[in-house]
Amino acid sequence: MALKIGLKPNEKMILNGVVITNGKNRSEFVIENKAMILREKDILLTEEAKTYCSQIYLAIQMMYIDWKNLAEYHKTYRTLVRELVEAVPSTLDKVSEISQCLMKKEYYQALKAARKLMDYEQEMLNHVCSAT
Repeated sequence: MALKIGLKPNEKMILNGVVITNGKNRSEFVIENKAMILREKDILLTEEAKTYCSQIYLAIQMMYIDWKNLAEYHKTYRTLVRELVEAVPSTLDKVSEISQCLMKKEYYQALKAARKLMDYEQEMLNHVCSAT
C-alpha cells in the first residue's frame, strides 16, 4: 500500500536519511515502497533534547535515520533508560514498550512510543510544578 504525504510550503522531512525541504507551494508525494520517513513535526533537534525522555527520543530518532552508527545510539539508549527507570520507576512499562519495538527493529513504532514517554514526563513535570 502506498503512503501519501502532503508537505506544507517550506516544510522539511527526512527520507532515508536525506533532508528534503519543500518549495514555496504545498506538495504531495506518494511513497510506493518501504522507506524511512520522518516529518518535520516529528524531528527533534539535538539542542531541544534537554530531558531524559527527550534524549531517549533523540537516540531512537538517530537509530531510525543513521544506520551507520546504530550501535552507538543503542548504547546511549540503554544508558539513558537505565538511569531514567532508576530515578522514575513508573516509566518502566513505557520503556519496555519502546525496547520491544527496538528489538523488532520497528524504529518508527519506537519513536511513537517514545513520544508517549515524553508526554508522560511532561505530565509529571506539570504535576510537580502545580504542587509547589
